[in-house]
Amino acid sequence: VTLSALAQATSRIRIGSMVNGIVYRHPAVTANMASALDIVSNGRLDLGLGAGWNQRECQAYGIELGTLKERFDRFEESVQCIAALMRDQSVTLAGKYFTLTDARNEPKGPQRPHPPIVIGGGGEKRTLRIAAKYAQHWNFPGGRADDFRRKLDVLHGHCADIGRDPAEITTSTHLLMWPDKTVDDVARQAEVYASTGLDVGIVYLEAPVSPSVID
Repeated sequence: VTLSALAQATSRIRIGSMVNGIVYRHPAVTANMASALDIVSNGRLDLGLGAGWNQRECQAYGIELGTLKERFDRFEESVQCIAALMRDQSVTLAGKYFTLTDARNEPKGPQRPHPPIVIGGGGEKRTLRIAAKYAQHWNFPGGRADDFRRKLDVLHGHCADIGRDPAEITTSTHLLMWPDKTVDDVARQAEVYASTGLDVGIVYLEAPVSPSVID
């Protein structure tokens, strides 16, 4: 493979950040990091955001995780801050957890209004409502296709409540090629999910991965 062919091929690949638990960074720091990565990747960043969950890791680092309600209150406020900083010229926001005063995030990345925000999870009261309000991509963490369809209906209901077109939100889930699954098995999984309205299947391969499996 020539370097020019490799560059051309990789230029079409999206860069999906792993779900960033907002508990680990101030949202302004995350927004600045995301904009920088969007610039260096020439507009290929998908920004995954989550409320955080790893109690053991937070205890090890001396980070306060908080109750489930506190976690999601802070998460929603953080997503609001990040989206605004990546979109607007300046942001002033006085929240319970974060305060921004004429805050700026420059230079911004090439994607407008900002890199797609990916929110994953199936919580019907908070997660899906936050996704309906802020996300451009919702990831169903896995399960049966009929469970996905039911959660998708809930997401659409939240969109209707705020007057948003649900077609603006890409949907995805994980297609597992293990244990003992073949390419045909994964293709069948994809067909079932596609029939329920899924947009994107993310295939997980079991290590070690051989070139023949990737082909």
